[in-house]
Amino acid sequence: QVQLVESGGGMVQTGGSLRLSCAASGRTFSRYVMGWFRQAPGKERNFVAGISWNGGNAYYTDSVKGRFTISRDNAKNTVYLQMNGLKFEDTGVYYCAARQQDRVEYDYWGQGTQVTVSS
Repeated sequence: QVQLVESGGGMVQTGGSLRLSCAASGRTFSRYVMGWFRQAPGKERNFVAGISWNGGNAYYTDSVKGRFTISRDNAKNTVYLQMNGLKFEDTGVYYCAARQQDRVEYDYWGQGTQVTVSS
């Protein structure tokens, strides 16, 4: 069982930056693939970025490549999402999620943190 708590959301102007953090409970954090998802108002929740258990592989949806960076610190049980060059369309609730390495679906979710980008 993993419990996830996001923080770092807020309001920022276009072109600005934010860093989201996701703190995980439990001693097995390093076994999980971690991801960030976002849900824009009135839309489905979509994948943003993911990172392998040891941080060796990271992957992104096309719209954030070159602007967002996902990272993790297994000693701190924390995953981050550095967001630079924010655009209005990045607005939404950002969720942290975890899945075991042999699964496709993410099993554990945080409560979400709001990111609002004003144009």
